[in-house]
Amino acid sequence: MKTIVFAGTSIGLEEAGKLSSATVHGPVKRGDVTQAVKQGYELIGIIDGIFFHRAAVGHREILEALRKNVTIVGGCSMGALRASEMDRHGMIGVGKIYEWYRDGVIEDDDEVAVATNPDTYESISAPLVNIRCTFLSAMNEGIISSVQEAFLLDIAKATHYSLRSYYGIIKSARDKEVLDEQTASCLLGFCRDTEVDIKRKDALAVLYRIKEFYL
Repeated sequence: MKTIVFAGTSIGLEEAGKLSSATVHGPVKRGDVTQAVKQGYELIGIIDGIFFHRAAVGHREILEALRKNVTIVGGCSMGALRASEMDRHGMIGVGKIYEWYRDGVIEDDDEVAVATNPDTYESISAPLVNIRCTFLSAMNEGIISSVQEAFLLDIAKATHYSLRSYYGIIKSARDKEVLDEQTASCLLGFCRDTEVDIKRKDALAVLYRIKEFYL
């Protein structure tokens, strides 16, 4: 099957290409799926996509591709959003983030949105889904309490997606005296060294699902 994968932020293009044996492209935007269908792609993987500063990939173009028997697999970021909205029409959703959107555990686009380097697509802010998982892990490790975790998430949610960072969130909590200096320092080290990168895990899940079509 002629295959294309839209990635670059949650997982690098080179790695995505190696793992999927597909043509790789940067984050999907409006019109890219239509163009891929015109170019004869039979299998489309959507991981990363454009969110707010340009038109996002449209539901109608995905639906039209599905009607033409093109297989579309989505997860992780924009892929998870669109899969949760289009799975009833045949789009294949993969991964934990897709399940969260599908089940209403999370709802907002900014849960997966990040600021990126326009030349490399590399993320330069922290996605809220990763922040949620990492603070939950820190709570389970006894570094922070459930009350502190909830407060930290409130700060993260109130911060614009392009400005989210573990340092900024923890500093704000320290300034508000929700965390003492020792706890803040310990938490920052934990986030730096053991971040739960759920977006990368789900990006890999999309690529592995695509490879199954070749077996």
